[in-house]
Amino acid sequence: MADEELGEFERIRRFFAPLAGPGGLGLLDDAALVECTAGQSLVVTADAIVAGVHYLLEDPPELVARKLLRVNLSDLAAMGARPLHYILTTALPVELGPEWVARFAQGLGEDQRRFGIDLLGGDSVGTTGPAVLSLTAIGYVAEGKELRRGGAITGDLVWVSGTVGDAYLGLKILRGAYPEIAAQHREYLIGRFRVPEPRTQLGPMLSGVAHAMIDVSDGLLADLAHICETSRVAAVVEADRVPLSAAAQAIAAREPDIRARLATAGDDYELLFSAPPDATTAIKALSSQLGVQLTTIGRIEDGSDLSLLDADGGIIPVENIGYRHF
Repeated sequence: MADEELGEFERIRRFFAPLAGPGGLGLLDDAALVECTAGQSLVVTADAIVAGVHYLLEDPPELVARKLLRVNLSDLAAMGARPLHYILTTALPVELGPEWVARFAQGLGEDQRRFGIDLLGGDSVGTTGPAVLSLTAIGYVAEGKELRRGGAITGDLVWVSGTVGDAYLGLKILRGAYPEIAAQHREYLIGRFRVPEPRTQLGPMLSGVAHAMIDVSDGLLADLAHICETSRVAAVVEADRVPLSAAAQAIAAREPDIRARLATAGDDYELLFSAPPDATTAIKALSSQLGVQLTTIGRIEDGSDLSLLDADGGIIPVENIGYRHF
């Protein structure tokens, strides 16, 4: 059966209505209901991904769905919010038939269960261009406890969760680079590109600990620059302290200059935050409790510059600090 024969409402009934939570009303109405609990603020974010730009045309649809959901959950985590619901809009070319949609919905369902989130509704349209998938995620945070980009102050240490640059390397491998790398490293790096790990537990637990936070989507340096601009401060990052996975280290051992490039690569969806030095013990305790690597990579200073330093304290020239959308 071709996708156009299935019809919009049959597609919704078959693939997406089973994903709806109570507020989605079975996806039978034009809008949904969201309860607002006293003492909490709703946090709303939206991200879109485009075939051939944010994911490869041959990527499995269930993994495309999981990436779409997770990049939005990462935005919630970066504000210290816990996920609740999401709204989905798909613009799909006709050649993506019912099997693709079914696998896409399967991926959403898998991550809904993992992250405790449900579908409220959205829209489904056809397009003659590439597939465009847009998701709006809704979470909650206690009033006044959200973490924003503008709170960094001079003297703060700069921290990042997990490892940096893996998604960039995974995409390069999918495009044919590093054929000599070990199979387990290839699999790991490709997985980091296709299925990021949003820090949904860590983010809320940094409320009251961190001063400012953002997730690494455009690149570590680019996103730290967003914190600096909003907070009106400067920052220095020590290149040798930027955490790399074992797979990335294997590549960097053969290509030492790539470390600076990895500090500008995007799609990591790790949390980047500033916190006062006296929060170090609490942050290390969170790292141990959650089993998440947390690394201090630099510091916040007076001024407005952002510098990447080598082992001798010299400035490493960086032509482009991150991904540009336009």
